[in-house]
Amino acid sequence: MTTAVNALFQPFQLGSLQLPTRVVMAPMTRSFSPNGVPTADVVEYYRRRAASGVGLIITEGTTVGHKASNGYPHVPRFYGEAPLAAWKAVVEAVHAEGGKIVPQLWHVGNVRHMGTEPEPQVPGYGPMEKLKDGQVVVHGMTKQDIQEVIAAFAQAAKDAQTIGMDGVEIHGAHGYLVDQFFWEGSNQRTDEYGGNLANRSRFAIELIEAVRAAVGPDFPIIFRFSQWKQQDYTARLVTTPKALGEFLEPLSAAGVDIFHCSTRRFWEPEFEGSELNLAGWTRQLTGKPTITVGSVGLDGEFLQFMVKTDKVAQPANIEGLLERLNKQEFDLVAVGRALICDPDWALKVKEGRMQDILPFSREALKTLA
Repeated sequence: MTTAVNALFQPFQLGSLQLPTRVVMAPMTRSFSPNGVPTADVVEYYRRRAASGVGLIITEGTTVGHKASNGYPHVPRFYGEAPLAAWKAVVEAVHAEGGKIVPQLWHVGNVRHMGTEPEPQVPGYGPMEKLKDGQVVVHGMTKQDIQEVIAAFAQAAKDAQTIGMDGVEIHGAHGYLVDQFFWEGSNQRTDEYGGNLANRSRFAIELIEAVRAAVGPDFPIIFRFSQWKQQDYTARLVTTPKALGEFLEPLSAAGVDIFHCSTRRFWEPEFEGSELNLAGWTRQLTGKPTITVGSVGLDGEFLQFMVKTDKVAQPANIEGLLERLNKQEFDLVAVGRALICDPDWALKVKEGRMQDILPFSREALKTLA
């Protein structure tokens, strides 16, 4: 193992969270949990990644206990006796391999369509009401709705702690509910949850505070955010380092321990005049550890594979990534599609077997390998 690669396999510690390596499995929706309950295949899927040297697994998005939280079929739930028992089995399998694991807690918000399981008559919930042909397709959330969703996240976090998870990640990115409150286009409320970005951040801040209160001071909270959203990959929530700092500081103060900074390409500078990416800027501005992510280990970004395609993403050189990690631009590295197609990605990198890493295609999404 070269000195540069060695940085990826150094331990990381933050309070009670002790990771054997800096490799993180990024959260990726897989939709292999019928009725919201992870199967034995899901247990094995995560176990294999931990066994190969992934230090921290962030699970696929798991829906919290609110009637409108889900937007897709067969995604796992993080509430109810059967799903939580299944997740406990995942935890035990990952821990047996020496890895750590946190659930990504998720509410899709206004992305939800009528007819979606488990309550098909429930419309999407979002900051603003939306009508189509005289029918409410998005319910504009009342203050009571907001408090109910916050309570659902807090309960999910407490349940994660109870079944032995090593922390939680709150999904605040990609145009889902928490992110919908951040954006002026989707949040034109006139109460304290709307207006300037500070007010539009109030929902996220109160949610983080409630999670922190539920789990106590020592249980790690990761917050995932993005400058882009799935409805607009070129969108930017903030355009200067100063504005980014003003956005992040209240979230940090509310209880975030680690920021997961979602980008499409980790190597791209976030602002002109600096080579720092989003994770680099976030670490510098908040002083908190950060996770970088975005097409790590592959030569084709994920957007190419959102539609039916025969394209194949080949393994890519990670020297630039390792150089940034060695310079402590960020602390942890999240790997996405490369870990879907090759559960042994981390082990092969550690052993210098880059030529043995499997390429990624949409075929990999059809099974849990």
